[in-house]
Amino acid sequence: MTQAEKGEAENGKDKEREREREQRGAKRPIVPAAVPESLQEQIQSNFIVVIHPGSATLRLGRATDTLPVGIPHVIARRQRQPGQAACRDSWLLRDGLNKPESTEQRQNGLKMVDQAIWSKKMSNGARRIPVSPDQARSYNRQMRPAILDHSSGAKWTNTANHPEFLVGEEALYVNPLDSYNIHWPIRRGQLNLHAGPGGSLTAVLADLEVIWSHAIQKYLEIPLKDLKYYRCILLIPDIYNKQHVKELVNMILMKMGFSGIIVHQESVCATFGSGLSSACIVDVGDQKTSVCCVEDGVSHRNTRLCLAYGGSDVSRCFYWLMQRAGFPYRDCQLTNKLDCLLLQHLKETFCHLDQDISGLQDHEFQIRHPDSPALLYQFRLGDEKLQAPMALFYPATFGIVGQKMTTLQHRSQGDPEDPHDEHYLLATQSKQEQSAKATADRKSMSKPGTYEGDLRGQTTDISERIYPQEVELGSSQSDCMISGNDSEEPLSAHMSRKTAISQFEGKALGLDKAILHSIDCCASDDTKKKMYSSILVVGGGLMFHKAQEFLQHRILNKMPPSFRRVVENVEVITRPKDMDPRLIAWKGGAVLACLDTTQELWIYQREWQRFGVRMLRERAAFVW
Repeated sequence: MTQAEKGEAENGKDKEREREREQRGAKRPIVPAAVPESLQEQIQSNFIVVIHPGSATLRLGRATDTLPVGIPHVIARRQRQPGQAACRDSWLLRDGLNKPESTEQRQNGLKMVDQAIWSKKMSNGARRIPVSPDQARSYNRQMRPAILDHSSGAKWTNTANHPEFLVGEEALYVNPLDSYNIHWPIRRGQLNLHAGPGGSLTAVLADLEVIWSHAIQKYLEIPLKDLKYYRCILLIPDIYNKQHVKELVNMILMKMGFSGIIVHQESVCATFGSGLSSACIVDVGDQKTSVCCVEDGVSHRNTRLCLAYGGSDVSRCFYWLMQRAGFPYRDCQLTNKLDCLLLQHLKETFCHLDQDISGLQDHEFQIRHPDSPALLYQFRLGDEKLQAPMALFYPATFGIVGQKMTTLQHRSQGDPEDPHDEHYLLATQSKQEQSAKATADRKSMSKPGTYEGDLRGQTTDISERIYPQEVELGSSQSDCMISGNDSEEPLSAHMSRKTAISQFEGKALGLDKAILHSIDCCASDDTKKKMYSSILVVGGGLMFHKAQEFLQHRILNKMPPSFRRVVENVEVITRPKDMDPRLIAWKGGAVLACLDTTQELWIYQREWQRFGVRMLRERAAFVW
């Protein structure tokens, strides 16, 4: 046999082995470079992992998967020295609930909710008859649980081998007597940095790396050593912290070992996932609610705002309302993770936004805790099921005092590794350009229909160089804003603007008002019309019966009269294409992986090593 024939025979055997491996479904992927071009796109999508990290749930999967895997975004870490007090991040509890004013604020919020319920007629034209909690209390207080089974069937996570960490569901079911600290690395949509154990940036990033790596290995069945063949699409909030995003990208490329990454905003991905070109995106999550307007794949910076409440606040509010009505499960504790899971479940099962459901109704629920019998409770509820979700529109009902409740898009502090940022552009602009811009802005503000304090679109305003932490506000705040055009702005004027901004951020806007504010911040009337006719609700925090009709009615009633005449129809979309609203943003990330235009957005490991955060300014699909 000649050398050439030997070579051909070996080549044939190699191909045969390759075919066998493919038929067996071997996990190790083929390096994309060796793939024929026709298969390239399909295989690339199969080797792209889409990660959507939420405050309560981590969703991840291959871009070719129909649905992502969803796990609780929590980790339990074994304590170094047993016997220490365990550090457990709270879930439903939060700061600001036990202030002296909390109870009064809660009661005032509830009065507003009751007034709103009474003022809106039922579909038959009649007024709703309010149900007092006293009517249910006497019945509920005498109810005792029925024992269904002496063993609940639920078990604590087995920690006999003392694992270093446990992730997701296993972390939630760790016995409180075991020496484990519980950490939720993301709270209210941002990294959960705090002064306690596990609250440093390094510790939070280490937790995220462990959770994500564990989920990729366990659920996607990808060995970590093979991540060099894969790329990652990471979804980030619309109002993001540049330093944190930089650290996350560094972790994914340099520590986890993905070969490339694209970072994109949740709201834009939600439009991709729902198939809409433009929409006002309302993302109601477990811990936060974000609103922003997206037009043709671009999230308008001035329209972004983040509200520091979400589905978990509704669960806690529902618990408070049920307690007023004599909730029969008296051992329920907001510090107990399993009770928190139960309250979330009760909220999802019983709460609604349907005005036509009224009067007292009988309900039942089961409790299956480890080392306890399975119990069945029966109880009665009235308006509590409608009042709790309405707290999203009247957030005073949550009773949160002294906390920052609304966040706007802040200017970045600047990064020494990214010298050519907006501050550099401002500093290198000619004086002539600056004064011309200032004059143009002053003229636009003096036109009828505009507002004196409107800071929209002043991306090159000199005052932003002097005060880089400035915030952009829409015209809704104009009455308390002072014009920011004058570079000779006195300190007192600057301070009063800062005060106005901090006052606005201290207020808890209702969900409907936040949507109206966001749309009002759009640059043109045409864009505003577009947004009113396409309000897309995503996330799991507003998945209540009749939520779509309820929100639509409130927007219609509160929108400016000038738009009521010209907008043909206000449309609120809660389930585009009958999809689960919790998965839409992740789905959009998977769609992004398949787009031709995506190819130029990838940041590769070597590029990141060499140029660092400058690659985000160069390649990000949004203005970095």
